[in-house]
Amino acid sequence: MPRPRSLSPVQLASAALAVIDRDGLVGLTMRAVAKELGMSTMALYRYVHDRAELEALVVELVLGAVDSTPPPPGPPWQARIEVMVGRVRAAVGAHPAVVPLTLTHRHRSPGVLRWSETVLGILTEAGLDGGRRVVALRGLLSYVVGAIQLEHLGALSGAGTTAIAELPQAEFPHLAETARSARRIGPDEEFGGGLDIILRGLTAPR
Repeated sequence: MPRPRSLSPVQLASAALAVIDRDGLVGLTMRAVAKELGMSTMALYRYVHDRAELEALVVELVLGAVDSTPPPPGPPWQARIEVMVGRVRAAVGAHPAVVPLTLTHRHRSPGVLRWSETVLGILTEAGLDGGRRVVALRGLLSYVVGAIQLEHLGALSGAGTTAIAELPQAEFPHLAETARSARRIGPDEEFGGGLDIILRGLTAPR
């Protein structure tokens, strides 16, 4: 009898991520991942207890690859934050269906923790502390998570913007006009512009 093969956490996470990329979060089941790996569902339970454990492995596969090294000193702190946020956007944007899992499992992911520690260090250097630093970190996380979802699930170039642009002018003058302008804005401009508003708000006098 051949010995059962041994799978690493990365192999398990890669199979689960392949299922998510193909079928979305709704498709992530123990059976689906086992099939992706070419094994029985019962055999998969030798490695993970349940779907939640698979989710945590996926989050770490995606966000563990994010470079958490502090950007070189010299540029303004806002520019350094932009680099850190951009790294998350690049990693998670390649697998947008994973976004909800990053919120559920963020406190278990060493990758998320390392990224957060670096960002908090930059915010501290900028003079933010206490509750304001808490809100700043949460605001940045909220923005990048929401922006990734909008970019991939509700892009300005999509049918939704076209439909809003065609709303009756008499009833929705501002919304229709804004949608017409929105069609000329690319994803990088949208993301960067929103982040700039948040960063300027963090330094505004209180």
